Amino acid sequence: MTASKFPRALADFADHLRLERGRSAHTVRAYLADVRSLVAFAQTEGCDGPGDLTLALLRRWLGSDPALARTSVARRASAARSFTRWCQRRGLADQDPGAMLLSPRVRAALPTVIDADDASAVMEHAAVAADDGAPLALRDRAIVEALYATGCRVGELCGVDIADLDAQGRRLRVLGKGRKERVVPFGGPAADALRDWLTARPLVPPNPGEEALFIGARGARIDQRAVRNVVHRLTEQAGVTSLAPHALRHTAATHILEGGADLRAVQELLGHASLATTQRYTHVSVERLRAVFAQAHPRAGEEGRSTAR
Repeated sequence: MTASKFPRALADFADHLRLERGRSAHTVRAYLADVRSLVAFAQTEGCDGPGDLTLALLRRWLGSDPALARTSVARRASAARSFTRWCQRRGLADQDPGAMLLSPRVRAALPTVIDADDASAVMEHAAVAADDGAPLALRDRAIVEALYATGCRVGELCGVDIADLDAQGRRLRVLGKGRKERVVPFGGPAADALRDWLTARPLVPPNPGEEALFIGARGARIDQRAVRNVVHRLTEQAGVTSLAPHALRHTAATHILEGGADLRAVQELLGHASLATTQRYTHVSVERLRAVFAQAHPRAGEEGRSTAR
């Protein structure tokens, strides 16, 4: 019996995702987990390598766990298509069976968004919490101000170095998905918070040679989990529903659109590859407008009556 070709294919596919596609560590882990599940299933059906995969087998694998949510099945199908496409391009398979693999339709949920008053309450609470000048409290204030001001992803913010900050021009250079670089502006409150944090940063102190803009209590670059904890804690203490950092990104995008910004400009600000992704926020604005109308208009709740006689 010949040795399985799957282990080498998995290792090379992981390198492809990391090095050639520039995918984040989280995305690579998620894709590999799904592809490993596919490989394990394929091996139980007698497959020795990518060339043995068929569309029928992929469909059986997708249906092998009826407890999976539609979103999970859709994610698995996407990972399988990426893997089989890559295998064909690398000459590991003659055909790409994943090209015909369909995903279940997933109803896109509207992003979590807070209104301007709640956003201000979070920022004001963070400022009050930093009134005593404690370095980490100043850092936490700068984190929430930067997330709300720029709409950047938490991973992007964690990856920012001091050299990426243009304090005078109020701009921040971030590295987004696919290692695409963009420059995002920010306003006065975020500029003040970042200035105060940079003044206090040496008091943490940072590890020797650490160039990260935001560092943790031990002096190393802050990680995404720590940022999530900061945002959850400050939003909860401010009396707003406990939020994840991504909700501040959604909130920033929605408020900018509601303020009259062009959809293309918001796409550029957020680093979206597709305008369709940015258009989700127009739906959020419509729903918010509908909610305001239902609450404020005196006839919003009345049943429609026919006037035909």
